[in-house]
Amino acid sequence: MSHKIYARIVCTVVAMIATWIAAPARDTTTGIFNESVRTLQITGADGDIFVLPAVGLDSDGDALQISFDHISDTEQYLRWRLVRCEADWTPSTIAENEWLTGFNESRIEQAEHSDATTVRYVHYSFCFPAPDLRPALSGNYLIEVYPDDNPDNVWLQARVMVSEQSAPVSIGVTSQTDIDCNGGHQQLSVAVNTDHASVDNPFNDLKVMVSQNSRPDSEVTLRHPLRMSGRTAIYENLPALIFEAGNEYRRFETSNVNYPGMNVADIGYYAPYYHFTLQPDESRAYGAHVYDQTQNGRFMVREYNSASSHVAADYVVVHFSLDADVPAGTRLFLDGDFTQRRFGPESEMVLNRTTDRYEKALLLKQGHYNYQYLAVPPGAGARAYTAPVEGNYYPTVNEYTVKVYTRGPMERTDRLIGISRIKSNEN
Repeated sequence: MSHKIYARIVCTVVAMIATWIAAPARDTTTGIFNESVRTLQITGADGDIFVLPAVGLDSDGDALQISFDHISDTEQYLRWRLVRCEADWTPSTIAENEWLTGFNESRIEQAEHSDATTVRYVHYSFCFPAPDLRPALSGNYLIEVYPDDNPDNVWLQARVMVSEQSAPVSIGVTSQTDIDCNGGHQQLSVAVNTDHASVDNPFNDLKVMVSQNSRPDSEVTLRHPLRMSGRTAIYENLPALIFEAGNEYRRFETSNVNYPGMNVADIGYYAPYYHFTLQPDESRAYGAHVYDQTQNGRFMVREYNSASSHVAADYVVVHFSLDADVPAGTRLFLDGDFTQRRFGPESEMVLNRTTDRYEKALLLKQGHYNYQYLAVPPGAGARAYTAPVEGNYYPTVNEYTVKVYTRGPMERTDRLIGISRIKSNEN
């Protein structure tokens, strides 16, 4: 082999390695990538908005419903498939035949056209798992939806989980934290019972993930328990389990285009949309906590005069405005399931120099919505904070989700063996 050919091969290999190292991590958070797709929801098969996005591995009765709208007059042929992911949601490298029963594609059969709405759309829904597409291993899965004739054009993706539920999880929440007592934080304690789970070494083989109010940015990972009690792993008095208490979510209602609902200041029609202007919001960072029974960021589609809101609810433009002073360089985002909990152009508030308010207009389906404002300081990456706008108050009712994964020395992928949820300050 000549020196020139050898040098060329070396340069090619080096370039490939450099490209691989520099390649950004794949985005595996729930999200919409087609501007004509709206209102992605993951619910129970019966439409229950409060269920965890998880099914049991060996339970034939468990199912989730994934639904969304495509703003169009024309029905599309769509399919969905699965991407297996590890505990941190990076795509798994194990082969499909190791985790899949059936074929990794399924046709979306349920499609309904909107009924007498000013904005025409097609409503799609399907259930996970499907008879012909069922995971054979517990763990994390990413659902991808795409047109039948273009599998590379992913319209949306949604995170779901399959759990063995072999490791019961106990959770405690207190406002008497290692930082303050009845101040601005809440602290968790977690116990994982592995008596009936296939775990050789619970101290080293567990990975516990904890999140607040379904926010991906708030999730923390615990690699080792503080101590063991027999086969029960105890996680307590750990700094990672101290969370900002935050505040109750804000709410608004757009179910009636003729009457302003909760937190709506004005309704107008400017073709082709109805416009709902919300009451201007103010910072709650330095006030007193006021309890409100909310749904911790969820939304419910509803048209007040219809029994079929999924196709009768219209799309309206909702105008948000916020009067708040935040440090220079801090970015503000709308948080809730309606933004898929993502921090991007679709959820970022923009400062209007004329009104001196942060503003945002979003096209949303009629219904009842929860939201809050999250602040991302300079250099914080994807981590957001409630303190600058919403404040932190220990009586706040938050939802905490704990997921327990394991991977033994001879295993090549993370299994989900337990998942549980608790609400703070509720008996």
